[in-house]
Amino acid sequence: MGATPNARVQVSRVPSKPVRRQDDGTIAIDLWLCRDGVFDSDAALHLTPAEAEVLHAQLCYALDDDTAALIVPESKRPECRKGSSVGRLRS
Repeated sequence: MGATPNARVQVSRVPSKPVRRQDDGTIAIDLWLCRDGVFDSDAALHLTPAEAEVLHAQLCYALDDDTAALIVPESKRPECRKGSSVGRLRS
């Protein structure tokens, strides 16, 4: 994909391709890349099993309309996230 000034880039999942485990153990998610509304290329997002677990947890929270927890010790969190609550309390 060549660099075009002010090009609008959109990334979306290929709906017809399932998420799959590769021989190296990574999880692959096939993506379509479009530039200015025109298909440009395919790509695959490769996640380690740990990264896929975090994404899974965050998707579950998002689908439940809750704030996703960071699965990172507070000491290693970015300064802006230290001391923040892990999720919202429900009434």
